[in-house]
Amino acid sequence: MTATLVTRFAPSPTGLLHLGHAWSSLFAFETARKNHGRFILRIEDIDFTRCRPESEIAILEDLAWLGIEWDSPVRRQSEHLREYAAVAENLRVRGLLYPCFCTRKDILREIESAGGAPHGPEGLLYPGLCRHLSEDERKTRMAAGESFALRLDLQRAIAEAGTGLEWMDLERGLQTAQPEILGDAVLARKDIGCSYHLAVVLDDALQGVTRITRGVDLFEATHLQRLLQALLGLPTPEYHHHQLICDPSGRRLAKRDEAETLRSLRERGAAPEDVRKRLGF
Repeated sequence: MTATLVTRFAPSPTGLLHLGHAWSSLFAFETARKNHGRFILRIEDIDFTRCRPESEIAILEDLAWLGIEWDSPVRRQSEHLREYAAVAENLRVRGLLYPCFCTRKDILREIESAGGAPHGPEGLLYPGLCRHLSEDERKTRMAAGESFALRLDLQRAIAEAGTGLEWMDLERGLQTAQPEILGDAVLARKDIGCSYHLAVVLDDALQGVTRITRGVDLFEATHLQRLLQALLGLPTPEYHHHQLICDPSGRRLAKRDEAETLRSLRERGAAPEDVRKRLGF
């Protein structure tokens, strides 16, 4: 028996949806519908400094206007912080996470003194200042109330999960994970107990997502997320990292580009059919 296809759209409510979001959501929705599958909407709202309730309301309105229907209830990451924190604690107990007390200034100072640091897709890689702190020093600094984040000990994680981890990308074919390109990534912060990478991997597994459609700008993140799936014993979905939608000048669309938001198009009199046709649906 063929497994049910489950797709999803998982925006962060930090602004208005633009045409790039419309393409991703429509593609995932139409793919599920044509294959008699399920389409899930998830709100990724753990960035408490930028996420706004009014942005979530606008997202729901825009998607409904496009004719997109989703399963209920909508999962909001902010309502599941304890679940993420528990998984982070499990990884920490297994020796795969360590507390990092470094500020950005500390990291830059270390990189400058070392004459540079390797670069990854998200910028300079963490130089490992806190990786070798003793357990006593870690406990003392945590007990003193120092701010910290929990970083993945990449070498230990790869040693436990093994190499040769793969995933299928519908645009690029079979891929082999190279999590080292992101270094000792932050997986949990003291204030919220998780990070994007940890939360999204858990959510996709818990919601039974079998195919992830998202922009190619998140392709490199999949290397780390594939490693987390292996460490946590979670299934690996198919991925479809699509090309980004650009404005007429060729510039990548962003939430700050008001001219191409769905709300602005609606206010200028566009119909859902106009947007669908423009995007090739």
